[in-house]
Amino acid sequence: MKESSRGRVYLVGAGPGDPELLTLRAARLLREAHTVVHDRLIHPGVLEHARPHARLIYVGKEGGGESVRQEDINTLLIAQARLGRIVVRLKGGDPFVFGRGAEEALALEAARIPYEVVPGLSAGIAAPSAAGIPVTHRDVSGEVTFATGFRVNGTPDWPFLARAQTLVMFMAGQRLEETTAALVSAGRAASTPAALVEAGTWEHQRVVEGTLADVAAKARDAGLGSPSLLVVGEVVALRARLHTLTTRRDSSAGDVLPRFAEAGND
Repeated sequence: MKESSRGRVYLVGAGPGDPELLTLRAARLLREAHTVVHDRLIHPGVLEHARPHARLIYVGKEGGGESVRQEDINTLLIAQARLGRIVVRLKGGDPFVFGRGAEEALALEAARIPYEVVPGLSAGIAAPSAAGIPVTHRDVSGEVTFATGFRVNGTPDWPFLARAQTLVMFMAGQRLEETTAALVSAGRAASTPAALVEAGTWEHQRVVEGTLADVAAKARDAGLGSPSLLVVGEVVALRARLHTLTTRRDSSAGDVLPRFAEAGND
């Protein structure tokens, strides 16, 4: 098959959730795409940008639930492109930040399918910001570490993570007690401020603040679910002083959308 007869795949970051945080380029590509292959954590408002009659294919993953195998997603992208279609692979946040975008890019490379990566606003920055937590402050934290407690092979380097000035842990909901205990065991003070941000930037965003010693219990008592981010560090304490952000309400929000089960591997 000649290169010119093939379609093209765009690995597109949809941002953290709020449709207004979608990039202009992402919105344009959605209007042009013949096929949109999307994850579970995509706001319905984002999909409204898709062109009429575009084929929307759901390939979400849910921890402990039914999931589409990554190998099957790769095969789907390649097959759709070989039909000559413009394909948008729509992923929450940024494709290359805990989004398996690199795995898909490598598969497209191996199949010699033309593709591009369209960055999106990562939830690791956006969710804390929407919750009133600045991940950096020159008097408190000059560095940020992004990590996940989920590993295909091995375990996280807890001593390294425990030393981070600001630590943002993705996919923290189901492993919160294990994560906070591991950080304390690795040397982080149990009194370190910590917060769990559920559904950052969505209409039903919720935040629980505490310390490494008690944030897991507080989140459990409040019934926080997923998707959730854990933020650890002195920057969390600044939230109490940012009253405008912490009392933010989206006047355009409609009904509260259903909460999701923990993804764990999206």
